[in-house]
Amino acid sequence: MSEDLTVTLRLRMGNHDAHYGGNLVDGARMLGLFGDVATELLIRLDGDEGLFRAYDSVEFLAPVYAGDYIEAQGTITHVGNTSRKMTFEARKVIRAAPQISESAAEVLSPPIVVCRATGTCVTPKDKQRTAR
Repeated sequence: MSEDLTVTLRLRMGNHDAHYGGNLVDGARMLGLFGDVATELLIRLDGDEGLFRAYDSVEFLAPVYAGDYIEAQGTITHVGNTSRKMTFEARKVIRAAPQISESAAEVLSPPIVVCRATGTCVTPKDKQRTAR
């Protein structure tokens, strides 16, 4: 690949994402976001959703709470015959500030990295619709 392909999505964690006391969001939610990013990357590269084969590494670095805005980004770093290696990073870009008021929030500059991962996806040869 001549240049890395990158996709970013941003969304707010809601109360339905909170899994633990104190409105703490389950770390698996970040992996779900990475799966969505990987799917879009594969569609853009291959014209097919492909399959997530495995995570090689996952690091949970900071807590995420309901009300936080998360930006999840993924990049295809290597394209093989059917495999696609990817890196992922999730950043908290806005955090809820319930200590100020129930609707207060603050933009984080710089954002806080909450999770990093690397993984491999596969698009079977017969599903690849775009020429390289």
